[in-house]
Amino acid sequence: MGALTTMNAAATDDGVRLREMNDADLAAAHSLSEALRWPHRLADWKQVFHHAEGVVAERDGAIIGTALRFRWGPQDATIGLVIVAPAQQGRRIGHRLMSAVLDGLDGCRVRLNATMDGRGLYERLGFTRVGELRQHQGIAQPAPLVALDSGWRLRPAGASDAAALKALDTQACGMPRDALLDELLAEAEFTVVLDDGGTVRGFALLRRFGRGHAIGPVVAPDEEGAKALIAHLAGTNAGRFTRIDIDLDSGLAEWLEAMGLLRVDAPVVMQRGPAAEPPTPGAPRGYAVVTQALG
Repeated sequence: MGALTTMNAAATDDGVRLREMNDADLAAAHSLSEALRWPHRLADWKQVFHHAEGVVAERDGAIIGTALRFRWGPQDATIGLVIVAPAQQGRRIGHRLMSAVLDGLDGCRVRLNATMDGRGLYERLGFTRVGELRQHQGIAQPAPLVALDSGWRLRPAGASDAAALKALDTQACGMPRDALLDELLAEAEFTVVLDDGGTVRGFALLRRFGRGHAIGPVVAPDEEGAKALIAHLAGTNAGRFTRIDIDLDSGLAEWLEAMGLLRVDAPVVMQRGPAAEPPTPGAPRGYAVVTQALG
């Protein structure tokens, strides 16, 4: 766990103790997220925890808060699932949890997606706004297929595509997430590839998450490519609850609403540390995240 091994600390004056999170804590963590009406299943907690280092806050043996960090290579990290039980809020427990997961990340580029309630805390910890997400969800409707240029086509992903998909994801998000992509590809109900004359130019996944299914990540060279991928998966999942979290600047919001996927939330993307490298012209772009916790 690296720096988090120092977190098995004695209780403070208010009786709160921080310690490392472990697998046995996941059921209690899931109950905390349910109390906030977050949609995560216990299976979703288990999936993200495979890639996380976590901290819990305890009082009288009960878990009252959580925070997870995800290390993506030596220079990048994301933070998510920062939760404090409603009855315990306003006591700086969130600040203590965040300080714990930030320990050892000096010099790293750290991103998170902030709720309105959490934004002030993150600003005090040195995070600044760098973007915004739009959470869309609803019962997916059949969508007209998006016409592609000659030589371009959609096809199911095969085992031989894995290396190309991981490379595209790294280029789009700027972080190496190979282990995460391996797991997502293995668990996805459907992965569709955008193919340009035999060259993989984009992809998108449909998988179980929360109240139904989620589409993400979505990586494409342009907006039309992203629409083609999303329309295919939304059509595949028509009649079922579907969620997608997109970049505000993607240009997809109105189009998604016309497909029955309405906007329900708008978390702010925040970052601390070195600025990201500007995208290379023609590089693939991330149009939808995996989850708000993972990025």
